[in-house]
Amino acid sequence: MKKFWIRTASATVYAVLFVGSICCGRLLHNPTAGHLVLLAFLMFVAMGCTFEFYRMVRGQGSCPHVWLGYCYVAVTLLSLGMMSWPSPAGGLWRINWNGLLLLLIVAVLSFVVTAVRQLWSPSDQPFRDIAYTLLPVAYIALPLGLMPVLNNENMLLVVVVLVWVCDSFAYMGGSLFGRHTMWQRHSPGKTWEGTAFGVLCCVAAAILAGPLFNSTPRWYDWVVTGLVCGLLGTLGDLVESMLKRSVGVKDSGSVMPGHGGFLDRFDSLLVIVPVVCCYMLFIFD
Repeated sequence: MKKFWIRTASATVYAVLFVGSICCGRLLHNPTAGHLVLLAFLMFVAMGCTFEFYRMVRGQGSCPHVWLGYCYVAVTLLSLGMMSWPSPAGGLWRINWNGLLLLLIVAVLSFVVTAVRQLWSPSDQPFRDIAYTLLPVAYIALPLGLMPVLNNENMLLVVVVLVWVCDSFAYMGGSLFGRHTMWQRHSPGKTWEGTAFGVLCCVAAAILAGPLFNSTPRWYDWVVTGLVCGLLGTLGDLVESMLKRSVGVKDSGSVMPGHGGFLDRFDSLLVIVPVVCCYMLFIFD
């Protein structure tokens, strides 16, 4: 019972902080302030995810350039934050071109700087070390940096709620009638029955609750959004399970007692957000 209350308390704190940062701009009637609050929260999450990632890969004997990686992640997130700065004209992709230019510069320089720095490294695995240094930019910073883009159209909270719905009902469905293991190698506790139940409930929640947040998407757009969140959320969870098992850890961290680390909580969103952003591009523009 004690563990249950610890899990509940940590989940409540996480939900309040995340949802509060998403809704801050609307509550204050100040989109700019809300954007900055959300960026600050995402920067905190990005640094936590990056720390956990590097801790896992260094356990394999690799030597990534950790501080360079932190800098790349931070600048990438800030660049995307500039691109998605709230515009009086509205629109999902009314981007700030200075942010895009900065992002392109970071993309080019990050490899050059890392490769040059590798010249002084005692490691005899330059390909591996350079790749591990840069991977958090694609896996962590880019998806997190796209979240404010979705938030400009009231879509980020929808996606977060759908992920929670899918996770909760998949667990419930698996506990009640799960029989067939989905992927023994990476996640032996996940079943086909539980996953299917979670995805169906995710689609139903998208159709019923989605229009309350944004009336622009049509009903079949919400079906697609629910499927994307349900299916890709499951894949995101499997990908992170694969990474953790490869280094022999159960949780990526312990920042949330009873739930794991930053990567454990954001693994689904890191895969879902870029795909939903691409789909919303066609809906809104």
